[in-house]
Amino acid sequence: MDEALSELAEHIAGHLPNEVISSEIGLHELVMRVDRNSIVKVLTFLRDDTNCGFRILIDISGVDWPQREQRFDVVYNLLSLTHNQRIRVKLETDERQPVPSVAEVFSAAGWYEREAWDMYGIMFSGHPDLRRLLTDYGFEGHPLRKDFPLTGHVELRYDDEQKRVVYEPVKLTQEFRTFDFLSPWEGAEYILPGDEKSEGEG
Repeated sequence: MDEALSELAEHIAGHLPNEVISSEIGLHELVMRVDRNSIVKVLTFLRDDTNCGFRILIDISGVDWPQREQRFDVVYNLLSLTHNQRIRVKLETDERQPVPSVAEVFSAAGWYEREAWDMYGIMFSGHPDLRRLLTDYGFEGHPLRKDFPLTGHVELRYDDEQKRVVYEPVKLTQEFRTFDFLSPWEGAEYILPGDEKSEGEG
């Protein structure tokens, strides 16, 4: 199986020498890194070439690497039913440089790109309707970024007096990421059942 994937990688790189940056095989799956601006050309070739036949877009996802200059990976997972093969295509970008939309190549990409925009803030140029998909109207930030606070920025609740949903800033005594589990206000003043067994240990 890996031999067939190696031949496929050579075939793709031979036809797209300027677009493919690198390729590797991991867990019986071909993974290719490509130039961001060539993603439409690459996916069109993978769909239409008879040796590839990747006609099904499984999903598009984002990965956040905040320590990198190009902090986001955009990952396209494709399936070829004809050849019973999968390929993972990756590219790098940041919050300022848009990735060309592939909604014209795979119609399902429109939904996945909206999700990536909503969750990570990855922009897609040429998208027909790039707006939030999973978060509420007026939501601030992108919740799957690693620098997004675990508590969020606001919380919402239904107010009986106002007879509507209200948004309020989150107020916590401690931040979750640096939570002090030995804080005296958090721990019980009495010995919890079972803890007496550990008193003699040491």
